[in-house]
Amino acid sequence: LMLITIVFTMLVFALSYFDATLLEKERELIGHIDFKSVLLDGMLSFMLFAGALHTNFQQLKVQRKPILAFATLGTFISTFLVGIFVFYGLKVISLDTEFIYCLLFGALISPTDPIAVLGILKKVGAPKKLETKIVGESLFNDGVGVVIFITIFSIASKGMEHFSIAHTAIEFLQEVGGGLVLGGLLGYGTYLLLKSIDDYDTEVIITVAAVMGGTLLAQKLHLSAPLAMVVAGLIVGHDTLRDNAMSEVTELYVDKFWELIDVLLNTLLFVMIGMELLVLTFEKEYFLAGVLAIPAILFARYLSLLLPIKFYSKKLDFVKNTTALMTWGGLRGGISIALALSLTDSMHKDLFLVMTYTVVVFSIVGQGLTIGKLIKRLS
Repeated sequence: LMLITIVFTMLVFALSYFDATLLEKERELIGHIDFKSVLLDGMLSFMLFAGALHTNFQQLKVQRKPILAFATLGTFISTFLVGIFVFYGLKVISLDTEFIYCLLFGALISPTDPIAVLGILKKVGAPKKLETKIVGESLFNDGVGVVIFITIFSIASKGMEHFSIAHTAIEFLQEVGGGLVLGGLLGYGTYLLLKSIDDYDTEVIITVAAVMGGTLLAQKLHLSAPLAMVVAGLIVGHDTLRDNAMSEVTELYVDKFWELIDVLLNTLLFVMIGMELLVLTFEKEYFLAGVLAIPAILFARYLSLLLPIKFYSKKLDFVKNTTALMTWGGLRGGISIALALSLTDSMHKDLFLVMTYTVVVFSIVGQGLTIGKLIKRLS
């Protein structure tokens, strides 16, 4: 769908040589859409809740240790490796940028996108153990990645002279830990409400209210809304709890409603990613930097997965070639673009936005369309 939108956008560019009216109107339309706000403050919470709601809690519980290692340690390692690779890579093509801004790029591009991952893994028939690791990691590293990005963004904005390790660590723990606690309370509160009512219409509305109210509360308290929605979704979707709280009819309606929300928002997201092409400042050096960043990002991801997989493969049953499959299956998506859009001009926004867009398109099209064949061949 994103590819179709990109092709359509390219046709609009081609037609603009004869009549620029359509291109100008589309650019005006896209310019009025705050992609960052729409995705991070609105769509993301609904999509993460929907994804977590349909995730196998028991499988996730068994694989929880490697998943948490991938989502935390792996994201940190990847952020710094990408930052280092990009810093020196840009020098090769005569694009000098400060290291802190390369780290910012590493932070926004390292988290795998749960929205893209969930949509594609459903279709390729991945082994359950592998699917649980990739999906579980993507659900949690999204929240962790956003917090890392915000932390580095703050350092880049204020300067190192205002940087305090203790203050930064407290803020990080508040965002992550507070988000997890809020998600737990929200999920359990939703469960109690669902258990006290037997009316499927009302119960569907309760789940929607939980997501909307929980997101607003997390933002007000400066906690991680993405992590809160993941935890809440996992609790509400837990097989034992939902069987106690919902009738079979309610379960059916809740599942179908959130499946529909998932499909609709996924469709909208991929169309929006395709249309963002209209507002990019395309310089050939920027595009080249994005192309060069692709192998660097894949290599950084591979290295970031090696340590946790080597450690936990002795204790848990891993699918053969897990490192390679998780490297290629870690797709980037709209979250990375939304974070890139939040950069300021002084942070080389145009450069990193084009690089991000190039990586995301390759990830969704190149990796997304081939991961199924790779899984069949290597696992």
